Amino acid sequence: MPSPDEIRDAQRTTWAALAAGWEKWDALIMDQLRPVGAAIIDALHIAEDQHHLDIASGTGEPGLSIAALAPSGRVVLTDLVPQMLDVAARRADAQGVTNIETTVCSADDLPFADATFDSVSVRFGYMFLPDTTRATAEFARVLKPGGRLCSSVWARPEDNPWTAIALRAIATEVTVPPPAPDTPNMFRCAAPGYLSERYEAAGLRDIAEWDIPVELVTASPEEYWSMISEHVSLAVAVLQQVDAPARERIRAHALAGVRAFEQEGELRVPGVARCVAGTKPS
Repeated sequence: MPSPDEIRDAQRTTWAALAAGWEKWDALIMDQLRPVGAAIIDALHIAEDQHHLDIASGTGEPGLSIAALAPSGRVVLTDLVPQMLDVAARRADAQGVTNIETTVCSADDLPFADATFDSVSVRFGYMFLPDTTRATAEFARVLKPGGRLCSSVWARPEDNPWTAIALRAIATEVTVPPPAPDTPNMFRCAAPGYLSERYEAAGLRDIAEWDIPVELVTASPEEYWSMISEHVSLAVAVLQQVDAPARERIRAHALAGVRAFEQEGELRVPGVARCVAGTKPS
């Protein structure tokens, strides 16, 4: 089993290569994930002077939206990968958001003092952290008493055909071994209670978890596959390893599977995310 440092090194390489795909498909990704960002923001009770920390920010959400709601506050966007934060900074400039800063760091070794932030968000980053228990303890450490942590993860693969269809198509050509127990992968935190247990261990209270439906909407099956094949990490990795005929067969399988979700001239593929919120005792 790789060490945490080895995991982080591999993730830096992987996500640096994915940054261009995430920026290219930013509008579709943001539309798909907007209900999750809204749920996180609602759970955090954002004030105008909020001092907020966004973990695994990627291209900037929900941190940029929180910054807009806290004009006299400050939002710190963090990520392991500077190339992703570069995209977030460009998005902030385009939106005229100025009360943000970016920090490249590991989520389980935060360069901030105790009780610094009013709130912390982690949108779809938990699944990839080397040590979720240690990271949660760090999030609780930097929260002020009474501060809130809210995160989101993906529910089960069968609840997320938007990605499961692509993974099944890949499996027709490539044998992808299942991940070792509790190691980084997209569905690592899918079990109900997984994150709640870590919140409790970190001393958080008033913990709640709930599911949020999402939809990936594209103009066609072909656009769906172009997007998936350029921003989903496993798909990108596998497609780089196989030859052109295999790539075309995988594409054909994915298109055939996703056509069931065509309606009224567009493709609407559902999914389910799980949000978990908790409070640091006063």
